[in-house]
Amino acid sequence: MSEPTRADFRAVIDPARLRAEYETRGLDAADVDPDPVVQFRRWFDEAAASAIVEPHAMTLSTVDASGRPQARVVLLRGLDERGFAFYTNRESAKGHELADAPHAALTFAWLPLHRQVRVTGPVTELPDAASDAYFALRPRGAQIGAWASAQSAVLPDRAALDEAVARVREGFGDGDIPRPPHWGGYAVKPEVVELWQGRPNRLHDRLRYRRDGGRWVVERLAP
Repeated sequence: MSEPTRADFRAVIDPARLRAEYETRGLDAADVDPDPVVQFRRWFDEAAASAIVEPHAMTLSTVDASGRPQARVVLLRGLDERGFAFYTNRESAKGHELADAPHAALTFAWLPLHRQVRVTGPVTELPDAASDAYFALRPRGAQIGAWASAQSAVLPDRAALDEAVARVREGFGDGDIPRPPHWGGYAVKPEVVELWQGRPNRLHDRLRYRRDGGRWVVERLAP
């Protein structure tokens, strides 16, 4: 038997050849709650119960100063009347982008369930009290990291980060670690929420909630 060639490996992992049929139950407007946050919680609970890894992981999309889109995965840390909450370094790239253009998109992908949720809306900073409360719940190592890392800044090497962590650890000793002033929470208040359910032949079901004054309108979109 001959050894596989580079072309053989390309054929095996060629994305154009990857196929999966989504043989899942359909989604109709009659099936969903009129409130998208209530419906999101239902789907989220189902994702968590399905043992999906990090069901609270979401892609946060922003725009930079040049109007170019930027995206990264962050973790949902709360959901209430203020919106979908997450926490980060406000001096990071995303922090500056949100300061300049306080709107964002969130995308949840629960692929084993053939589901996706998209959320768009304005972004506000959470109050200090909320950020303090969440920071106090973080593991001590993560608290130290929040002080040590100038998130998104260029590092000469990994050693520089390790040295910064060591300095912070030594500086706080065994005492409590307060929240850094540059670290805090944000909330994305939903204006549009789209539910996507995979269906056979790529004829997926898409339901979009959009605000119309004080009420939500549910519309079916073409796949």
